[in-house]
Amino acid sequence: MFQLSEKQAQEIVDKMMMDIPYNINIMNHQGIIVGSGTRERVGTVHRGAVKALATGTMVEVWEDGRYERKGTNEPIVIGDTRVGVIGITGNPDEVRPFCNIVRTTVALLIEQKNALEDLANAASRKKAFLEQLLSHQGAYTQKQKKEAAAAYHIDLHLRTTVLYIKHWQPDEEEAKLALRQPSFQLEEGVWLVLVQNPAECDKLTAQILGSGPTVRLAAGLEEASIAASYTQAKSAMGILEALKPAAPSIRYADTEFLVRLSQAGLTDEPNNAARLEDTFDLLETLQSFINHNCSVSHTADALNIHRNTLQYRLKRIESITGKDPRNILQLFELTYELLAMYS
Repeated sequence: MFQLSEKQAQEIVDKMMMDIPYNINIMNHQGIIVGSGTRERVGTVHRGAVKALATGTMVEVWEDGRYERKGTNEPIVIGDTRVGVIGITGNPDEVRPFCNIVRTTVALLIEQKNALEDLANAASRKKAFLEQLLSHQGAYTQKQKKEAAAAYHIDLHLRTTVLYIKHWQPDEEEAKLALRQPSFQLEEGVWLVLVQNPAECDKLTAQILGSGPTVRLAAGLEEASIAASYTQAKSAMGILEALKPAAPSIRYADTEFLVRLSQAGLTDEPNNAARLEDTFDLLETLQSFINHNCSVSHTADALNIHRNTLQYRLKRIESITGKDPRNILQLFELTYELLAMYS
């Protein structure tokens, strides 16, 4: 059961008393004052609140006594639960309308807080379940199958293709489209979509890529293990980011050799291509040169630069990395180093 903290209760009291010319008390589910215009009363038991909690109805006190003052005390009820009491000091006939206003305000704040906590808890559970799926090895348990089906509409009996998407900010309609499939947002702009109907994969991929020019998508193989397809898709995304081909998407099926090459650990020497990271134009030039099969004219056209400028950049790449991209064997080394940077 959610409870207002003393800080939250006191903030509400202070704000409401700027507009209401009466002392306000907020009591918790035990009748203890947690916020008050009379600060010294915080932490003490309010007898009127205890009665209100016991009866579930407003308790009005018409005379000041030793332990209580005249006023109204109305329970705060969320659902069927009495979570606290609002008390306002003064003649009950005068303060009763204010009591209703403050009680409603506090109830709305508690309900809002509960809703936010429920969303946070649901997001936390979803994240934990995804992490479990992405690291799972072997056969799925019955518990996993039931949770996947009931909470996330994932049938773990079916083979799955994982789509790994970057730079995707779906609008409402695009989100609805994606959410027809089990979908998980890893971080801002990064999503996983689990496709369990192969007939929908190409159409869904085209629609996601059509949502923006910067969207990038990598697809794993259709696997019995979601973790296996995820690993493939993520590795394929590394190839896409390393080589920057013209196409905005990539499939692990088409790039398995490059993935294996990127992860081969062929040398302990420093990565020469990594020296180009601080010179974006040279890194872009190397990627374009690779993608255009070492064609000077096609690379220059793609970069919209003069052939002489391209030749100058290729020489600069050689001077920085120690590898000449115009030499096929040295270009292969540079390509491997590019792949290793993103593996």
